[in-house]
Amino acid sequence: MSLDLAHFTPFASLAGGLMIGAAAALLVLGNGRVAGISGIVGTLLQGARAELGGRAWRLAFIAGLAAAPWLWRLVCGAGSSALSPTIDASPATLVVAGLLVGLGTRYASGCTSGHGVCGIARGSLRSLAATGAFMAAGFVTVFAVRHLVGG
Repeated sequence: MSLDLAHFTPFASLAGGLMIGAAAALLVLGNGRVAGISGIVGTLLQGARAELGGRAWRLAFIAGLAAAPWLWRLVCGAGSSALSPTIDASPATLVVAGLLVGLGTRYASGCTSGHGVCGIARGSLRSLAATGAFMAAGFVTVFAVRHLVGG
């Protein structure tokens, strides 16, 4: 096993992790809500069932997530390699993967941000189990795709 030093970004990764943690903490402290993306988006999609005052902060949160890459481009410049990820998958594969992730969040009653970032920080055993299951499924999937399917 070797370390890919060209793509090793400990400082950027640490900064990103700190920003995710700060955003989750600010949302809990300022709004009393957990930063679970699937719950935030799911409530928005429920339309009339979502309380009117709750829609504004949810829309602002999702807008912030969507705007982050463009803000990063402004700060770091258009030539940053972090802004040019390559995804070696067909659109159909991405749609199926997205649907499977959505199905998994329904079964787990939350997503990696809700369970992995917020739930574990609150000491939730259910979140610890869910995050362990997310990670194990990811490890098995990567192993299968790279070594068994012929990726």
